[in-house]
Amino acid sequence: MSRSLKKGPYVDPIVLQKVMKMIEKQEKKIIKTWARDCDIPPEFVGFTFAVHNGKDFVPVYITEQMVGHKLGEFAWTTKFKGHGGKAATTVAPAGAAPGATGSAAPPSPSK
Repeated sequence: MSRSLKKGPYVDPIVLQKVMKMIEKQEKKIIKTWARDCDIPPEFVGFTFAVHNGKDFVPVYITEQMVGHKLGEFAWTTKFKGHGGKAATTVAPAGAAPGATGSAAPPSPSK
């Protein structure tokens, strides 16, 4: 759910202070932050943030299209490993019915 318009966007004061100092000094260094919930204001455009994803810091370069989103949206916390792959498409032994379990050999007749 989005934040109330009455409250306005949440921008972490420490991150905003770091950006304002860098604008004042006219330097562009990577800003390391754990504040994933921080909204991206227009002042952040052109800066690179190292956003923590729970394990590492992911570099995120801020563009105009990112304004209004959260920093955490651009640093995934989980790794997508794909759907199925080789394990889901294993070849059944010859003569086995699809979906059958057990051995592929027919049962021996009992006397």
